[in-house]
Amino acid sequence: MTNPYETGLDRNAANHVPLTPLSLLARAAAVYSDRVAVIHGAVRFTYRELYARCRRLASALAARGVGIGDTVAVMAPNVPALLEAHYGVAMTGAVLNALNVRQDAANLAFILDHADTKVLITDRVFSATIKAALAQAKARPLIVDIDDPLGPEGERLGALDYEAFLANGDPDHPWLHPDDEWRAYSLNYTSGTTGNPKGVVYHHRGAYLEALGNVLSWGVGRHPVFLWTLPMFHCNGWTMPWAISAVAGTHVCLRKVEPAAVFEAIVEHRVTHLAGAPIVLGVLANAPVSVKRRFDWTVEVATGGAAPPAAIIAAMEAMGFRITHLYGLTETYGPAVVCAWQDAWDSLGLADRAGRIARQGVAYPTQTEVAVMDPSTMTRVAADGATMGEVMIRGNTIMKGYLKNPKATADAFAGGWFHSGDLAVLHPDGYLEVKDRLKDIIITGGENVSTIEVESTLYHHPAIAEAAVVARPDDKWGETPCAFVTLKDGARASEADIIAFCRGRLAHFKAPKTVVFGPLPKTSTGKIQKFVLREQAKALG
Repeated sequence: MTNPYETGLDRNAANHVPLTPLSLLARAAAVYSDRVAVIHGAVRFTYRELYARCRRLASALAARGVGIGDTVAVMAPNVPALLEAHYGVAMTGAVLNALNVRQDAANLAFILDHADTKVLITDRVFSATIKAALAQAKARPLIVDIDDPLGPEGERLGALDYEAFLANGDPDHPWLHPDDEWRAYSLNYTSGTTGNPKGVVYHHRGAYLEALGNVLSWGVGRHPVFLWTLPMFHCNGWTMPWAISAVAGTHVCLRKVEPAAVFEAIVEHRVTHLAGAPIVLGVLANAPVSVKRRFDWTVEVATGGAAPPAAIIAAMEAMGFRITHLYGLTETYGPAVVCAWQDAWDSLGLADRAGRIARQGVAYPTQTEVAVMDPSTMTRVAADGATMGEVMIRGNTIMKGYLKNPKATADAFAGGWFHSGDLAVLHPDGYLEVKDRLKDIIITGGENVSTIEVESTLYHHPAIAEAAVVARPDDKWGETPCAFVTLKDGARASEADIIAFCRGRLAHFKAPKTVVFGPLPKTSTGKIQKFVLREQAKALG
């Protein structure tokens, strides 16, 4: 029998248009053309001007032969040029590769070659690193230098200056709307802690939906003022370059995250939102009193990764910040899960609120499904808050795959789900809580120990600023927890003191048997490099 709802009701140009975040900027420029879109020092761009600059960039790139299938890399801090590249590159049909500014020359050389980079736009502050990377790379991209007056001078690597490059472009350039929303929009490389970095490919559909997912999940209203404390290169700034423009907000650029600069910007520009890893919260909470500034409105803060300790939450709330905990990976366009706040939690004490915030939460409204599953059987674990499984996700805001890496792509999507590699439990109310990475779980005497649980306990110690726990080989137990800690300035604590503190709050087999003091190694995105710590723990004998 013929289905009448599928007969003569076909897709056409009037009723089906591929989704793309480019339309979000076009709308903001049309509806709120005179609103301030960008603040960078003394520079101000309205949405009309931002749209024109992005189209100029697209025009200038197209004139150099850039188009579908090409890669344009940008090495820059959070400056207008990188924000503009989040639109201008895709307007040509090309793919944006926002480079991690903390990567070393060898990794950057690999990335430039692996992505077949055609154009490289680079801030002069990174000239030395980029020059070294180009010396090792086979790629010979067109170089465009960003000469930012707010940044330190560096060597010019190309014959073109970014502003001059834009000046040659057409502000009315007819940008290319994708014919298929599955087309690649951007390319983001993982940190490469083991082996070469993997290139994660985003598509137009996912970028559009994730941007709206951020607006919905974070409760972002019209015209927010967003301070760029989150690196724009990291998962394309969690898609905030598109999300903030979707609601005609103001992008306040910040070259470097320093407490004084952050507090000054919040007060001067009446910042309403900012985002970053927990380390950013720690920097603000522990900033000297002399640089902290008071404000009489609430600043919404989105954070991802490890749950912020209760002491950090209390300090942030006292200063006027409200924290929302998010969870995701590069492969999920950044946040895929949000600790959606429940009204009943408002009356809870600090410890209980911190416990709720510590949970990663529930799926984004734009994410199809998030589950905690046994990876060997692909069955869901019990929602008992105790049974661990792997976080698995599927939906429209999952990467296309890894560039030129079919095996890694197939492994990541085995069984029709994206495998996160994170271990979690599912609570009876449906909120998930990440307990560890699959590779980080410690098995001591046959018992599983969550490193995140031990780290959370360590963060309650008044002398500890940072903590990480890994497995140390042990002849008797197989493995035992080994803690690496950084103490707060002026604070003192001994190994025995810290071990006793943990034994008083944890089952004894979970408490660290070893404590190592000193700064913690971090990845280029600020994550603690546990693979380095594991090697150090092995070397302890």
